[in-house]
Amino acid sequence: MATALSDRNTSRLLWGMAAACAVALGLALAAQYGWDMRPCPWCVLQRLLFVVIGVLCAVGALAPRLRRPLAGLSLLTAVAGVAAAVYQHTVAAASFSCNLTFADKVVSGLKLDSLLPSVFSATASCAEAAVSVLGVPFAYWSLALFVLLGAAAVAVVGRARRPQGH
Repeated sequence: MATALSDRNTSRLLWGMAAACAVALGLALAAQYGWDMRPCPWCVLQRLLFVVIGVLCAVGALAPRLRRPLAGLSLLTAVAGVAAAVYQHTVAAASFSCNLTFADKVVSGLKLDSLLPSVFSATASCAEAAVSVLGVPFAYWSLALFVLLGAAAVAVVGRARRPQGH
């Protein structure tokens, strides 16, 4: 009867979001190492955004009092992911160099490319990384998942109940 997501359903949704992010990262790494689809800085930035969303959602699933604010941060991160995917496909893919772009500066500034190079090291130019999977640009697969994650975050922000009696 209540329109709010139950605590259990909210937790499941958050765990599902975290799992989707883990699967996205796993597929990106499988594409990189299994099919030699080398990532550009914009690809790597999107990987980072999936990791951030996944961590925020996992923490939110474990900490009911933090669900709304963490889902809100997940929503903002998903919006950033949408912007990165659109930019990658519409602008960066036409560029032969991604050096010193926003994505390159973020990843290198956080030193992720040296801390965990197997995941966060860009090894291709943006033009080289502009590939399609099943006829759909790889960046649009990422875009679709960011949109779904954003929609799920909106559901958590708008409907999650605070724990009773606290």
